[in-house]
Amino acid sequence: MKNLVALSRIFVGGLFIFSGFIKLNDPVGFSFKLTDYFAEDVLNMEFLTPYALGIALFVVILEVILGVMILIGYFKKPVLAMLLGLIVFFTFLTFYSAYYNKVTDCGCFGDFWKLTPWESFKKDLLLLFFIIVLIAGQKYIKPLFSNKTNLVITVVSLLACILFGRHVLNHLPTFDFRPYKISANIMEGMSVPPDAQKPVFQYKWIFDVNGEQREIVTTSANYPEVEGGTYVSVTSEVLIPGYEPPIHDFSIESLEDGDMTEAMMAEEKLVIIVIYSLDKTEEAGLLKVKAITDRAIQAGYKVIGLSSSDPNDLQDLASLMQYNFEFYLTDETALKTIIRSNPGVLKLEKGTIIDKAHYNDFENVTF
Repeated sequence: MKNLVALSRIFVGGLFIFSGFIKLNDPVGFSFKLTDYFAEDVLNMEFLTPYALGIALFVVILEVILGVMILIGYFKKPVLAMLLGLIVFFTFLTFYSAYYNKVTDCGCFGDFWKLTPWESFKKDLLLLFFIIVLIAGQKYIKPLFSNKTNLVITVVSLLACILFGRHVLNHLPTFDFRPYKISANIMEGMSVPPDAQKPVFQYKWIFDVNGEQREIVTTSANYPEVEGGTYVSVTSEVLIPGYEPPIHDFSIESLEDGDMTEAMMAEEKLVIIVIYSLDKTEEAGLLKVKAITDRAIQAGYKVIGLSSSDPNDLQDLASLMQYNFEFYLTDETALKTIIRSNPGVLKLEKGTIIDKAHYNDFENVTF
């Protein structure tokens, strides 16, 4: 039991620190995931949406600190109680997501490691088991250091988390695991290999045969022949999901010219200003857009804006701020994935991302 407790202590503490740190690296991304959970058709807690970022920061820092405290054996009883409460809550969320297929990615490890809903649920069940082991064998959890040293370690860890969280919020995630990271080519990220897995569907056909319903199951969408049968209905489900490229929801749309994605990605020098939503943008950032875009235009770059907001509102903004570029439309979720800044900037060469920056760092982008 002593050895099992020691193993559980390392596993639980290490995993909570790792999971918390990965999300602390990108708290804005985790707040987007919480917003998905708060939606009306999931938990119906939309009143929490305005506080999603604050909740995200609190949860991820708590994860890291609880992981540190269980490893050093500091305040083990309250720590174990909080670990149990967190894992029971997370297990409920992942089961709910998996069973009802509501949120297909829990965001447990951010963009570093994508888990399916059922994989997330199994991971939480495993953690729940080890936490129960720790509770049952808590007498074997001894402090690694003196109370004073343990306090110092805990406080230093908390301060480090706060400072790191403040840094990534005011700039960009230190570690970028998304398909839009620097050096990534967007068109290559959208391509599907010729030998990629195609989706396999199962079809359930219902026919009325002499007053009785008969079910025919096939993996083909071709209409089956049933002698003397009258078609009633058909349903389908995915047996084997097909290959999905890393970038699958990106496009650049013009109201006049339609899809401009390939044309823009072929530009030798392109600067993109991302404003995923005017309603949620930072005024301080909008004021900085003109200076950086004017510099880019002077250096020979083509400049465009991408947003999901109303085109008329974007035109009004451009006129008010005297922007010298046009806005195009892109899906909001894609824009949130591209850069965790609203507004933010990307510098590209033939579709390859050379640089990206938070509006606080616009002046550091060179042309």
